[in-house]
Formats: sequence, structure tokens, C-alpha cells
Amino acid sequence: MIDNSSLIIPWVGLGGLKLYSHISQFYELIDKMDEKSSLLVKFFVRYEIKGSVDLWFNLINGKLFKITALKGYKGLLFDKIHIGMHIDEVLQIEPSFEYDDFEEVYFSPKGIYIETDPVENTVLWISVYVKEIDNEDFNRGKW
Repeated sequence: MIDNSSLIIPWVGLGGLKLYSHISQFYELIDKMDEKSSLLVKFFVRYEIKGSVDLWFNLINGKLFKITALKGYKGLLFDKIHIGMHIDEVLQIEPSFEYDDFEEVYFSPKGIYIETDPVENTVLWISVYVKEIDNEDFNRGKW
């Protein structure tokens, strides 16, 4: 179901998975997971597909709002950026990334979050998310 080598496409998805998909489309995948693979945070739930991706759903509307590529993901962002790459190389390829001190991630207004290893300064994970994530009614599922 998940293609760990497919492109990472901002505002769209990764791994062959599409943002805005309904949680019911993932029944088979979620049903096979152990209980430790999910995390509930108020109105959100995260399912970790081990070594591959994290799937983040809004519990109010059931929609997939963020997909995070993890260590085992081999697909590329912007045809060049990958997990394990040094952040200096990433910034040369895509200068729109800025560091957010509070969240401790790099973000791009193009719809990407990147977390880096604090010692090695290499990419740990890459997330794509929906455009509505900063809307006032996002938590209420009005998107």
C-alpha cells in the first residue's frame, strides 16, 4: 500500500498516499497494527507505519492532514532532497526553508516540514501537510 520510493509532493502526499484522504480508506492497514503504533493528541491521531511513514488524521472530520516520511523512506523531495542529507545541502537546493526555534523544525511555505538531527545536522524526517493547517478552524475539522 505504501511505496517508500515514490516522490514527496508538497500539498499532495507521498508514498502513493494522498492528503485529505479519509481514515476509512486505511482500515486494512490500521487494523493490522499493534496498539503501540498510534498516538492520540486531543483532536488528532497518529499512526506509525514502522520504518516508513506516520499518518496524521483529524478525528473530527477523519481526514489525513499530514504525512511524515521516516528513516526507511527513500523517495525524494523536489527530485533531490532525501532523508539523511545534510541540511546545508537542502538549503542550497531549496532556500525557502526557515528554521522555527519553537517547533525546532525547518519549514517551507511550500508545504514542507523537515526535522534534523541536532548533532549531525542531517534530515531525520520530511512531512507534507494540507494548506489549511494554520486556519483558525483547523482543529474543528472545518476544511
